[in-house]
Amino acid sequence: MSYLLLIIAIASVFMMTMAISYRRRKINASEPIPPGQKFLSNLPEFSWTWRITLGYLAVMLFVPLAAMFVKASTESPENFWRIATSPIALATYDVTFTTSLIAAAFNGLFGTLIAWVLVRYDFPLKRFVDASIDLPFALPTSVAGLTLATIYSDNGWIGSLLAPLGIKVSFTRLGVGVAMIFISLPFVVRTVQPVMQEIEKEMEEAAWCLGASQWTTFWRVILPPLFPPILTGVALGFSRAVGEYGSTVIISSNTPFKDLIAPVLIFQRLEQYDYSGATVIGVVLLIISLVLLLGINLLQAWGRRYD
Repeated sequence: MSYLLLIIAIASVFMMTMAISYRRRKINASEPIPPGQKFLSNLPEFSWTWRITLGYLAVMLFVPLAAMFVKASTESPENFWRIATSPIALATYDVTFTTSLIAAAFNGLFGTLIAWVLVRYDFPLKRFVDASIDLPFALPTSVAGLTLATIYSDNGWIGSLLAPLGIKVSFTRLGVGVAMIFISLPFVVRTVQPVMQEIEKEMEEAAWCLGASQWTTFWRVILPPLFPPILTGVALGFSRAVGEYGSTVIISSNTPFKDLIAPVLIFQRLEQYDYSGATVIGVVLLIISLVLLLGINLLQAWGRRYD
């Protein structure tokens, strides 16, 4: 079925190319135009960049997504609902999406603070700190999970300080949240930092001259232009956290109804050769992620209503 979808995508790109060639032909008005050629000649004209873009998206994005939905559709509606709403699946949805949202919101706050410090202050080793923000991008996720599990264990550098307080991080749901925060932090910092660099200092000084307090200046002058990029960074970080596997599978105990996340459950289904069940859970993850991202995008559009 996947090969069939690939062939359909390639054929669609070919037909689009043929439509453009038909459109560019000079057809004598006195000659009758065949219906098929008339339909193709009325299609919009696309440049080669459009053709390459549509073909690339079809092969790399649309066809795999369609193949996943086709594979999930092999299950009957009753069986699909049974797999998607099984107790273990519902528990993994809760761990995955709730923890991802909390991690994204956490990074939305502290990522903005880090970007503010990097833009507004000069301090020793600033370039080193700035470059280290991108470390989660380059660091393999399995290495990140091993590192976090080591330092947050009961005998680790940080875990040993939290253990007397009764706080256990490694191999718990809290550890999953720490891993998600670690891998999604750069998204907020790198989306907010360029916008913050463009904010003119004179705007703040003008607000102060007009009698505005520092809090009013931040709320009325600084925050409005930063709100859309903050939401963009939060959305990107949330998407990255939802799909995280390498670090969370190491720092969590992968215990059902405790800290098992949906990507690990999908992998477990694949190990059991339950390909349809894994695909069903993947489709549910995709749908829920799209709905949440749509809500974030609507909130972002609302934040830009005064632009």
